[in-house]
Amino acid sequence: MIWIANEAMYPEVLIKITLALVLSLVIGVEREIKKKPIGLKTSAVIATFSCLLTVVSIEAAYLVPARDDINVTMDPLRLAAQIVSGIGFLGAGAILRRGNDSITGLTTAAMIWGAASIGIAVGAGFYIEAAFAVLAVMFVIEVIAPALDKFGPKRLRAKEASFIVMVSDLTKIEDLIDYLKTEGMTIENLRIRQIVARDLHVQHELDFRLSALPKKHTSNLYIELSTLPYIESVEIEIFP
Repeated sequence: MIWIANEAMYPEVLIKITLALVLSLVIGVEREIKKKPIGLKTSAVIATFSCLLTVVSIEAAYLVPARDDINVTMDPLRLAAQIVSGIGFLGAGAILRRGNDSITGLTTAAMIWGAASIGIAVGAGFYIEAAFAVLAVMFVIEVIAPALDKFGPKRLRAKEASFIVMVSDLTKIEDLIDYLKTEGMTIENLRIRQIVARDLHVQHELDFRLSALPKKHTSNLYIELSTLPYIESVEIEIFP
């Protein structure tokens, strides 16, 4: 085959694959540091093989011999275009739904798609653009986002929290709500369920979903709630 015989192409292809691998490592290391399920190995595999498929797609388009009787035309990025569609299956697997209806893994899914985009861009010869995109995304994730968490509006700094509290006195529910508000928590949703034990002891389960900007650490908040006389049990989960 013409392209295989053309050894002058080999260094350029190797450089492309190496650059795609290096740029993917930036994304992979960031995901590994944050203990995300899809990290270094996955990012490297996606970007490297996306780059390879893009190179193959471009070069294969020019290998089709011209014919006088048929006008043969091929899209150089036809194979690369399928990468974007196929990578969606991996991204969907990274998105999780928690029991409190919150969605996690969207950033990781986007990073998977981004790793494929890096491979395609490098394979097509857009080296500077791919490197700039990686640096820009890392700047947003590592600098701007943490800055907003610390110094941004209250709504952006608030964390999502889930409280499950058991009380026996219905008249104390409003007291509990007032207490949570004084701790910097906004109630987004409240579900109340009555539970009757075998000894006919009646309890009321309050399932709170809140936007929390707590003034105390989770452990201290748990201790204070547990010591309230009208609370029989408490379960706290604050999401990062």
